[in-house]
Amino acid sequence: MKKTTLLLAVMILTVFQSFAQTDQSSEQKSTEVNYNKWSLDFGGGVSKASNPFSDPSIEAGMFSDFMIDLGVRYMFNDKFGLKLDGGFGEISADDESPFDFSTDYARINAQAVLNFGSILNFQSFTQRFNVLGHGGAGISFFTYPESSLVDNEATVNFMFGITPQIKLSDRFAFYVDLTTIGNFKQDYTIDGQARTVSRDFDGMIVNATAGLSIYLGSNDQHADWVNISKTDQFEEQVNSVENRLAKLESELQDDDRDGVPNYLDLEPNTVNGVAVNTKGQAVDKNQNGVPDELEKSLEKRFMSKNEAESAIAKAGLESVKAMANDGAISVYFEFGSTKPETYSYDAINKILLYLRANNTATASLTGYADEIGNAEFNKTLSENRAKRVYDILVASGIEESRLSYQGGGIDSSVNKSSKDARQLVRRVVFEIK
Repeated sequence: MKKTTLLLAVMILTVFQSFAQTDQSSEQKSTEVNYNKWSLDFGGGVSKASNPFSDPSIEAGMFSDFMIDLGVRYMFNDKFGLKLDGGFGEISADDESPFDFSTDYARINAQAVLNFGSILNFQSFTQRFNVLGHGGAGISFFTYPESSLVDNEATVNFMFGITPQIKLSDRFAFYVDLTTIGNFKQDYTIDGQARTVSRDFDGMIVNATAGLSIYLGSNDQHADWVNISKTDQFEEQVNSVENRLAKLESELQDDDRDGVPNYLDLEPNTVNGVAVNTKGQAVDKNQNGVPDELEKSLEKRFMSKNEAESAIAKAGLESVKAMANDGAISVYFEFGSTKPETYSYDAINKILLYLRANNTATASLTGYADEIGNAEFNKTLSENRAKRVYDILVASGIEESRLSYQGGGIDSSVNKSSKDARQLVRRVVFEIK
């Protein structure tokens, strides 16, 4: 009985330790995992009563008496829980006993339950095997044979046991259980034929059962099997931090190198060297579609209005008109784009200066696309290119009534397989009247 008391003391200390771990884990609500806590246990097996008997030569059958166990269990966390269970069966003499007897036995107990699998981190090497420990106190009921000194008796009992488990599914687990029960202050022997000499821990019964645990609840896993170890939580937190860092690194990249990271950049393909605002958009104060920095560069590269007017006056205004109508003045575009090539602003500038110098002159703009892509897309693209040049001229002071634009669709006049040749047909041409 001293061993029984010692084991119960160890389990009680472990319970207090489990509560302490529960208090610590409650501070980490961010890593809380939802799991089921209720279960029903149904088991059956055999039992062996060792003492006390009225005659020392009497022995109960060696694990021959049948015993049934029923219980309901609630786990406060993945390490500790409580269990209310009961058992009933029959204790009878073996064939070598001096006389035959049959005593009915029943018990009801409240027990603490420890999940050794979670405490010892079984989840690090298995997801199917687990071990529970349990211990507690209750009441034992004996119903003695008719020839006994009394009809029945109730005693206090203390019990402890170990329960290996095998997980069948998220809802069921098979278990085997080995439990030792010590009856305290038992007045009569198990056969009911004599009073006991001592009323301490004299009664001893050992049960060996097997059964099924049924898990209740709406969550996927039960506390018996859930894995919420600190190691796994730490790994999850590390992975989360790594993912956030990778996302942040991606967002902080600056593909167009304008000084504004991608996640803030509303214009991710800004031309190199132009000033941008805090949103990564090229500064265009006059809203003419041309970045101010690029306009300054164009002003340095190309002649001013007065210079152009003077030059045109010298060369003859009709030369610009003739060149435009012959297709010698064109605005070119990059593949799939409506943005004019930088060097093509020279052509736009010539048309602009001509129209400024000739207030009655009008211009018709026709856009074209190469043969790459379908016809409908290219038709729209060609019209948008003409519209882009039209908008630049209007923004530069030419009245809308003097301009018109249209899409010419695909220009198939060059070899489709030649990249350089296709560059010549991605253009806007002018007809001046």
